[in-house]
Amino acid sequence: MSLVAGIIGVVCILVAFLLDEFSKVNTKTVPYNLLNIMGSGLLMYYAYILQSWPFVALNAVWLIAAVIKLVKISQK
Repeated sequence: MSLVAGIIGVVCILVAFLLDEFSKVNTKTVPYNLLNIMGSGLLMYYAYILQSWPFVALNAVWLIAAVIKLVKISQK
């Protein structure tokens, strides 16, 4: 189950990146930030299961940044 979470997490983050690069979805949109929140949350869980603490920290920061951006977007 954790492997599936890791794969889905990576797919979410890569989809967000590709949408930012090649479409009108960018870092200031709700879908982009939701994909990053879901992806980083799943990757944080996967890294925790593997006890890979540097990657837990990395994805925690990614998650927090995406939440902050989403809150700012929602306030506009």
